Amino acid sequence: MGIFSRLTDIINANINSLLERAEDPEKMIRLMIQEMEDTLVEVRSQAVRSIAEKKDLGRKLDALNAKQQQWDEKAEFALRKNREDLAKSALLVKRKLEEQAEMLTQERQLVEESLERHNADLTLLQAKLAEAKTRKKGLEVRMKTAQNRVKIKRTLHDGRVDDALNRYESLERRIDDLEANADVYDLGKKKTLVEEFADLEVEADIAADLERLKARVGGGQV
Repeated sequence: MGIFSRLTDIINANINSLLERAEDPEKMIRLMIQEMEDTLVEVRSQAVRSIAEKKDLGRKLDALNAKQQQWDEKAEFALRKNREDLAKSALLVKRKLEEQAEMLTQERQLVEESLERHNADLTLLQAKLAEAKTRKKGLEVRMKTAQNRVKIKRTLHDGRVDDALNRYESLERRIDDLEANADVYDLGKKKTLVEEFADLEVEADIAADLERLKARVGGGQV
């Protein structure tokens, strides 16, 4: 037996409450979805049979109505020929056909009511199934997130991250030492004649740029 034994159990079930009480919510939701999908197939099959039965009853009713019309015409024909006895017999046959038609009409009405219930059940069942699938996706996301968090916690806990950071800091200190050693060679070093002229040219260019800027600003004043 599945989680649900009847369609009404599924429709009336509170999915959230069931999952909260379950020891294994992920397994529970899978079983629920499977049960709902199986029930959905069964209800649809019943609906198909009801639709076929309704069509068959409709054909039978059409045939009975046609026969009633025929016997009514026979009764009229017999009466015109002064055969009242035959007219009565024809009307008697017509009456029996009317009774059969009435029974089939009632039967078809029951089938139509059954179809309406099937339609309502299918609507509710599909809504429950959609809700269950949404819950399943939510559980899968939560499970994946939890697994990733556990993985990260384990990585942090086993010291590998700390070791990597320590190695990085050691490398930074070595680089700082190398850079400091390189800077030592420049301390107290006198500029060459070429370097002094290069600095002088830069100063001259900056002075010229400054004079042009002053002239432009002064010319723009009112």
